[in-house]
Amino acid sequence: MSCNAKKDPNGTWRIQYRWTDWTGAKKKSQKRGFKTKKEAEEWYAHFLLQQSSDPTMTLADFWEIYKADMEKRLRKTTMKQKEYVMNDKVLPYFGSTPINEITAPMIRKWQGEMMEKGFKPAYLKTIHNQLSAILNYAVNFYDLCSNPCRKAGSMGKSRADERPYWTLEEFQRFSDAIMDKQDSWVAFQILFWTGMRLGGDRKDSLEPDLHAGIVKRCL
Repeated sequence: MSCNAKKDPNGTWRIQYRWTDWTGAKKKSQKRGFKTKKEAEEWYAHFLLQQSSDPTMTLADFWEIYKADMEKRLRKTTMKQKEYVMNDKVLPYFGSTPINEITAPMIRKWQGEMMEKGFKPAYLKTIHNQLSAILNYAVNFYDLCSNPCRKAGSMGKSRADERPYWTLEEFQRFSDAIMDKQDSWVAFQILFWTGMRLGGDRKDSLEPDLHAGIVKRCL
């Protein structure tokens, strides 16, 4: 591969380069709009790493390869979620680290910081899965020896904890026990039979008309 950086009349730099793609075909191209010659040459250096499929490239560089492939295979909404998690939760920690130097202890330290932020278990699992997915991709297609996420272990839970619900018999026993507390009895009747959450009951003012079978909500 070869390259040549030149300054355009508008003051920006462009870089012309040749490379051989994965099919063996020789290509020639150029990229414009760099502010300095150094910036143009640095872009070309990153381009070479991506073309070489070298597991010593940084996670930030490898993410660009992974993203370019996945954009052709996944829905836009799925890719947006991946991009948000990678840019906000993963790359700030591992972006400048070569993928073959990311270790299980590093991942466990990162997991600890994520858990300290108070995220829900299901979201912690999502964050971990994004990092694990890109490293699995490196193992399967770019000769990374192993995925350190497996040795580190996961974090969070794939499904949120199930909430306990009263059976009808249990609710009726509770209802009988608070019959003498009219306001509470009415409130729990509304919550149970309408399926409303307690937060919604607190947020709005509810005016029950039990004789008419109507619940009025005053916002």
